[in-house]
Amino acid sequence: MHDQAALAAIAIALGVVVSVALFVPFVWFSYRRLGTLSLRTVLIYLAVLVYFFAIWVFTLLPLPDPDTLQCAGRNLRITAFVDDIRGAVSRGHPLTDPAVLQLVFNVALFVPLGFFVRFVARRGVVVAFLIGLGTSVFIECTQGTGVWGLYPCAYRVFDVDDMLTNTTGAVIGSLLALPFHRRLIDPAVVHQPRPVTRGRRLVGMVCDLMTVTIASILLSVATQLVLRYAMHAESAVRSGEVASTIGDFGTVALFVILVLMTGRTVGDYAVEIRFGELGVGQRLIRFFGGIGGYLVLTLLPYGPLLGVVFALVCVVAIWRGDHSGLPGLGGHRVRDARALTEEARLP
Repeated sequence: MHDQAALAAIAIALGVVVSVALFVPFVWFSYRRLGTLSLRTVLIYLAVLVYFFAIWVFTLLPLPDPDTLQCAGRNLRITAFVDDIRGAVSRGHPLTDPAVLQLVFNVALFVPLGFFVRFVARRGVVVAFLIGLGTSVFIECTQGTGVWGLYPCAYRVFDVDDMLTNTTGAVIGSLLALPFHRRLIDPAVVHQPRPVTRGRRLVGMVCDLMTVTIASILLSVATQLVLRYAMHAESAVRSGEVASTIGDFGTVALFVILVLMTGRTVGDYAVEIRFGELGVGQRLIRFFGGIGGYLVLTLLPYGPLLGVVFALVCVVAIWRGDHSGLPGLGGHRVRDARALTEEARLP
């Protein structure tokens, strides 16, 4: 029981970490696929990620110690589970028999997969069947090959019955999702302009913050790897300081280039907003009135504190009637990017 709880905690933790890394692409996809972003969509997004990590940890973990590995067998006989059920019935406690419980667990584990295939991907039973079968085959092959040769033999039983029960669970999940299934959103509605709300602007700010954080980390790590292994830097502390500096200033440079070239930040693109046609000076105001101001302040002494204060100022400015934020103080009005696109197409 403790092992199962630990695996569940691992799945949730991994789901949360990856959800942060994929949040910006998810927001971008939602505004282009659904036309908006809702709390329900975010919760479903988190549930899908946690679920797929749950499949991973429950079917492949814990990995065994190679020194104590005991090779597992194979079950290539379809419907061998029928004999297990008969044996459980003959023993007089079928509902608590480990073989029956394993069967129920294998079915239940893939029910959410079929549900998500219909509810999120908008696909029916056939697709749920194929995805469930493909996922189960991949898992069983991974187990049966010792994680594709990482171990000398299989550390879990390769069982064709698991493929059957898993696929059955996916089909059941697809059927259970029928009452919740809604028809596809009209593409014409998706691409219609929508009001720029406070929530939409705040989501854009969060996307910018996540992007600069991830970009800074990646630049720092890449720089440190180059310094240590390509340039053979002797001091780990010194190379770390240099890498951190390059990561910070490199991120500022990347965002300056992006805003100067397009007039928009990553967050603006993600939530489909823009400030109209901006000149170079206006684009600089857009940069320093948003994520650029935050980035520059974090490079100064007491940077984290200044960054937090600036972020709060931006939030307060967004609460104004048109939600333009600090760039709006210079007369720049934020609008739905789809509205400007439609205006550009008019003769």
